[in-house]
Amino acid sequence: MKRALITGITGQDGRYLSEFLTGKDYQVFGVVRGQNNPKAELVLNENPSVELVDGDLRDLSSLIALVEQVQPDEVYNLGAMSFVQLSFTQPDLTAEITGLGVLRMLEAVRIVGGTQNNPVRFYQASSSEMFGKVRETPQNEMTPFHPRSPYGVAKVFGHNITVNYREAYGLHASSGILFNHESPRRGLEFVTRKITNSLARIKLGRQNQISLGNIDSARDWGFAGDYVEAMWLMLQQDEPDDYVVATGETHTVREFLDVAFRVAGYDDWKPYVRHDERFERPAEVDLLMGDASKAHSALGWKPKVSFEQLVQMMYENDLSEEQARTH
Repeated sequence: MKRALITGITGQDGRYLSEFLTGKDYQVFGVVRGQNNPKAELVLNENPSVELVDGDLRDLSSLIALVEQVQPDEVYNLGAMSFVQLSFTQPDLTAEITGLGVLRMLEAVRIVGGTQNNPVRFYQASSSEMFGKVRETPQNEMTPFHPRSPYGVAKVFGHNITVNYREAYGLHASSGILFNHESPRRGLEFVTRKITNSLARIKLGRQNQISLGNIDSARDWGFAGDYVEAMWLMLQQDEPDDYVVATGETHTVREFLDVAFRVAGYDDWKPYVRHDERFERPAEVDLLMGDASKAHSALGWKPKVSFEQLVQMMYENDLSEEQARTH
């Protein structure tokens, strides 16, 4: 039975990945910092076969002990401070976890190493936010980085140090440059989930308005459940490499509103949405669109869930969750 170690197990990607790997007969270990993590119970309810283990991306010795204890075949480093807006108010913590955390995890893998016949394979969750102020559209693996947030800058460090460890030490270390991916498990602070959750509450008469920042920013949105398969496929390849994972389509927040309100049975969202400058970023990323040709050809990966299906899935899930709260 293969063994996988996942940092960031409590996030949407960690939860989908743990279920995906369990379905492939892996023994899955999820890293949490402190056993009283409030989201730990959520993970275990969804996937009781996961074994939670203690570790901290800010503490190298804990990660070395962890890798020695688990003896994983594959390590998926998904742990990060992943809310871009928050990285502007907590840049040092973002650098510590999202940037240096990658280095520490790589160092733990390098030191423990696995066996010569079965070295540990490493996946790094890179991000389309690394492209930032884009030099070309669509963006591919060769597009230069120009990050526009402390989060994006930290992700660039994490990406480059992964490449460095691959080249310097021969680690089987791959990075997935994932474009925006959403799901019903997305945190409420993210604009997509904020829209679908608020809309469900409007539909049930519990809320009147949604306050949003820039609704003209455009993103390449896919389904997180599709994207975790690409992560796994990267670690099944003979040679490690970096891959863009994206749908190749771009949609604005405005379009997300169009689809969500249409699904909910409204003709017009404008009476329910107000602009709030507090949600504007100091430096905005205007347009992201990924070219996943390499993932298509080398991994045989393609997204399955369309933009419209994703929005509908998120809204219907939020509506049923909100309705359940009344009973």
